[in-house]
Formats: sequence, C-alpha cells, structure tokens
Amino acid sequence: MLKDLKPNEGARKPRRRVGRGTGSGMGKTSGRGHKGQLARAGRKPSPVFEGGQIPLFQRLPKRGFTNINKKEFAIVNLGDLNTFNDGDVITPDVLLEKRIIRKLKSGVKVLANGTLEKKITIKAHSFSQQALDQINQVGAIAEVI
Repeated sequence: MLKDLKPNEGARKPRRRVGRGTGSGMGKTSGRGHKGQLARAGRKPSPVFEGGQIPLFQRLPKRGFTNINKKEFAIVNLGDLNTFNDGDVITPDVLLEKRIIRKLKSGVKVLANGTLEKKITIKAHSFSQQALDQINQVGAIAEVI
C-alpha cells in the first residue's frame, strides 16, 4: 500500500550537525582544519585556483581563432520543401513563417537531404551542388539572392 512505502535502507542520511561538541566528531573546528583561507567564513577560492601555481588553463597553449568573416547559414533540406504546393515561391521569410527555419542567420542554404517532388521556385543565399542538380532534375527553379 502507498502508506507503507519507505525509501531503501541507506538511501536517506540524516544531516550532519557540525560544531556541537568534541564528542560528536565534528566539534571545535567543524571539520575545517586549523586556520587558513578554507577555515574562514564566506568566500572560497575558485575551483581553478591551484594555490598560487599557474593554473592549468594558463599553462596550456592557445589554439585556433574566431573567423570574423564566417557566414553561418540556416539549413533547409530539399525534403522539407515538399510541404509547399506546385508553383509556390519560397523565400527566407516564408520559411521563417512556416517554422521550417527558426532563425535567419547569415542567410539560407539549401542542402540535398531528401528528395524534392514539387515544381517550385526557391530563393536562397546558397545551394549545394547536389541540391542544384536535384532541383533542375525535377524542373524547379533555384535563385540565388
């Protein structure tokens, strides 16, 4: 019965009460040792602090860089475009409206994942070569914005 349910043995431990006399095993200094930064109340050093030694993240060499000219495209697969009707003109705004893409970053790139079955006009910032081949095969139109 529900009223008889109990946690497994050893699953719940009582809270350790510190500073309640030497007999408790956690009296006097309450398990903090003697003096020093860690014995004081308040702030503790950050987890990366290594006692004044140069921290690991500073000893390791820096690698790579951030390319400020990088373009990050919102990806659209050809299989996703089958929801539109024949003759529709698909622009990035339409894709945002239909929630096919969530965010318009540097532009829209169309990839050849899935198969296109409709004759539509697709306006995007970039197309993969396979996507262009498949669009032309179906008779659809691809326009680079």
